Amino acid sequence: MIFTEKAKTVRVMFMPFRDGLQSSFGGKVRLQDILPAMKASAEAGIHHFEFGGGARYQAPYFYLGEDPFDDMKTMREEVGPDVDLQILTRSVSGVTLTTQSPEGLKLQAKLMKENGTTWDRNFDYMNDVRNLIKTGKPIVEAEMHHQVCIALMGLPFHSDKVHTAEFYTDIGKRLLESDLHIDSICLKDASGTTDPKTIYDTVVGLKKIMPPEMLLWQHTHDTASTAVACYMAGVAGGVDGIDLSVRPMASGTVQPDVRSMAHALKGTGYTLDIDPTKMIEIENMLNELMKDYAFNPTTTTPDPRVLGFPMPGGAIGPNVHMMVKAGILDKYGEVLSEFPVVVEAGGAWTSVTPGSQQYWLQAFNNVLYGRWKKIDPGYGRAVLGYFGKTPLPSDPEVIKAASEQLDMPVFDGDPLEAAPKNIEPARKALEERNLPVTEKNIFLVMAAMVPGKKLEINEGIRLLSGKPRIDIPLKKKEEEKPKKEMPAAASAPAAPAITGPVTTKCTVMEGDVSRVFTVTVEPIAASEVSSNPTASQPAPVAPAPQAPAAGGTPIHSTFAGSVEVSEILVKVGDKVTKGQAVAKVEAMKAQHDIVSPVDGTVSAIHVELGDEVDSTKPILTIS
Repeated sequence: MIFTEKAKTVRVMFMPFRDGLQSSFGGKVRLQDILPAMKASAEAGIHHFEFGGGARYQAPYFYLGEDPFDDMKTMREEVGPDVDLQILTRSVSGVTLTTQSPEGLKLQAKLMKENGTTWDRNFDYMNDVRNLIKTGKPIVEAEMHHQVCIALMGLPFHSDKVHTAEFYTDIGKRLLESDLHIDSICLKDASGTTDPKTIYDTVVGLKKIMPPEMLLWQHTHDTASTAVACYMAGVAGGVDGIDLSVRPMASGTVQPDVRSMAHALKGTGYTLDIDPTKMIEIENMLNELMKDYAFNPTTTTPDPRVLGFPMPGGAIGPNVHMMVKAGILDKYGEVLSEFPVVVEAGGAWTSVTPGSQQYWLQAFNNVLYGRWKKIDPGYGRAVLGYFGKTPLPSDPEVIKAASEQLDMPVFDGDPLEAAPKNIEPARKALEERNLPVTEKNIFLVMAAMVPGKKLEINEGIRLLSGKPRIDIPLKKKEEEKPKKEMPAAASAPAAPAITGPVTTKCTVMEGDVSRVFTVTVEPIAASEVSSNPTASQPAPVAPAPQAPAAGGTPIHSTFAGSVEVSEILVKVGDKVTKGQAVAKVEAMKAQHDIVSPVDGTVSAIHVELGDEVDSTKPILTIS
């Protein structure tokens, strides 16, 4: 049991308004639905919040039609000038999912400072000290509190070389010996999978080599129900600050509730610098403000399986929501089972963004297409060295597959120097569309640029053009059915006519094996019922440059749920062969080919770039 005779106050950073939103909803929560609770939290004496960065930078303009910088500025105005507001940045990726140039990171730091940030927590998922030093300097130059991270993770396989207390302490030692200015260090366990003993030993080891005035912070998630135990271990070892949240965005994939931690510390001599009695008021406000949001049990329920698939809460939430939308949540268990394979083969980088997304997408591809048959571009670039040096050597077979499929060589240089220089292309994209060319707008476009993605569906362009995609995880409201007066001698009502494709699911039993199939039933085509002059004609697909061609083969998305058309690879009149890719859709933040099942000629294209489709809406027709 921990105990101190000399009373010590443990500092708290309050997390519901950034990590809480990301881990619960992928960040897809409108500012108006949290802002009053954030203001009330500041009025209750809370003086340190996380409020931006991570997925909470992207989500406002990717899914909510909100400018993330305007959101940050508004939050600063509401809490006042004296509160510390922190963002989360991802080393060479900044607040994006791909590598950024040094110029891009410098612009990022400038904009974050201008829009209310006082602390910047910076981590590198490879734990590559070279990356942390280079990406920390723009933060220091922007005059924000620079908190450098050592990223933690429990391995789903045994290794005495990496992710041990000695491994983490050595990273701290090399950072402290560098010429980088460091205000504080954070032990960041995004998946909540590090065991308490490793936490304790790491804290003790770091405290021995850190300057006494330098703060040591600790961050974890309660995904595996061990967060309070890990925080207790960290406090016993000497951490100065921890991250906590409040219901309804606490525990599960988020941080523990303030009240849980305060209760655990009773009688130990340690107290929090936040009043747990104020939590009920904040909780009640959030419950009322967010009453229309659909909390997914997968993100709110602890899951000890995470110890075998170290996936951060901030990634489980978004991925679950994307899987639900794409209609593939039934693949969740299979993807998790593949996780240890991709972690070990990749080189055991820490499972935090973008590394967690790379692990997830490669596990997803292995399940969908066969192991290593389709290398995710991010995962492939990681094993090839484009994000930094992997903690353990990557599997040679995977390196070979990645190099061949991505047509890229192995790289051992500086990831920042190899990053695309996207500032000028972003500026040009704004000029070509007669959109205001400001530093903020340039960054909004640049931060949404990824290899292979067309500018027509760039989220920055869409926001600034007034055409953002809106995807808010709200509860589905049942439509009220109009009341009908039945005639006195009414016969049984006729079944409604089927005027469009109907998708349902059926379960097929093969012995003890149960398989679930998605089945789409379509009405008979007009050409097949021409002998019946009263037959209804199929409704045209909208929006559609052409109506569906009668007698042809409609090509649908392979995902049952909603996905975005990201590329159309053919045009009307083109000859195509069976198995040829004719379009691409974006699902799980990755591109997936839609292939033709037949030989023929493209007779109609029914969608445009950026349209959302499911397995019932044809993308094109081949005759």
